[in-house]
Amino acid sequence: MTSSEMLTEGVELMVLGMGSVFAFLIALVFVTNIMSSVLTRFFPEVLPAPKPAPKRAAASASIEPEVIAVIGAAIKQHRARRN
Repeated sequence: MTSSEMLTEGVELMVLGMGSVFAFLIALVFVTNIMSSVLTRFFPEVLPAPKPAPKRAAASASIEPEVIAVIGAAIKQHRARRN
């Protein structure tokens, strides 16, 4: 067997090996797509129910007047220190 025959046989084996791997990967993509479509047809995703919005109370009714006065005094004190 000459070196050119060995080189030709090596190239043939390389093409056969790469071709079989490529064919397997293409088949894998098709099988995965088919499996995905079958599963989504028979087992569709259930959307979660929307959560009801929390009821917000009026701001003035939920905060006591003392707290509002304390917050106002703190803001005044902060502004006085900054200037």
